[in-house]
Amino acid sequence: MSQVKVSIEVDVPVTTAYNQWTRFESYPQFMADVERIEQRSDTLTHWVTNVEGVERQFDAEITEQVPDHKVAWVTVGGETEQSGLVTFRPIDPARTEVTLMMDFDPDGMADSIGDKHGFADQRAKGDMQRFKHLVEDGGTAPDA
Repeated sequence: MSQVKVSIEVDVPVTTAYNQWTRFESYPQFMADVERIEQRSDTLTHWVTNVEGVERQFDAEITEQVPDHKVAWVTVGGETEQSGLVTFRPIDPARTEVTLMMDFDPDGMADSIGDKHGFADQRAKGDMQRFKHLVEDGGTAPDA
């Protein structure tokens, strides 16, 4: 298993950051490799990703969700094995620290080589920067 951990400060209250993060269908606006997410129930989402021309589909189950504090998930079925946690910590009434932690199993030689070169970390940092722009700009982000 490999791990990614990225934190970023956003200039919005914790509730604003949390509410934007839990709009799962908006992830393609800030996550470079996400083509589509469908929320199928309160705790189940279906993901379609495309990394370097390789499309993958999988479901993710929300295992813990505490408003304004955290969202945890694990994949179920599909080609991708990962789990993660996003936490939200108020810095002051107008700023929030958002921390993304993910554990994932690189799939195949290309993923393993990319992981060894830090590509997952780079992508996560870029995604978090785009999330910052999205939440601070009121729902608009640079093209993912």
